[in-house]
Amino acid sequence: MGLLALGIVLGATLLLASPLAVRAAEVLQVRSGTVLQIGDGNRNYTVRLACLSVSPEANAEAVAWLRQQLPRRSRVNLRPVGSQDGILVARVSRLESVANGQLPSPDLGQGLVAAGLASWLPNCSS
Repeated sequence: MGLLALGIVLGATLLLASPLAVRAAEVLQVRSGTVLQIGDGNRNYTVRLACLSVSPEANAEAVAWLRQQLPRRSRVNLRPVGSQDGILVARVSRLESVANGQLPSPDLGQGLVAAGLASWLPNCSS
């Protein structure tokens, strides 16, 4: 019995200390005012911010705003709402503020709309 318990403890320790532990999704690149490149350690995803429209005239400002809010390697929470043309559509919020004891970051789409850089798409629950 002692060897079995030792084996379980050793196995659990190796599993928890493993470099294969789950990693949070991180921002790799802001590609446009509504599209991000996200990585989770194993895969990269193209993610479109849900329910948003950014005009071509406001795209450069929206990209700058997103880059300010999401420096490279920022950890984010993805809440998928679907997919479109093979691209994940999701609501995205930054996780660092929660880890630092601050209030959770609002959805980035809400931030873009509040900044006047985007508008909500019709027939889409904001």
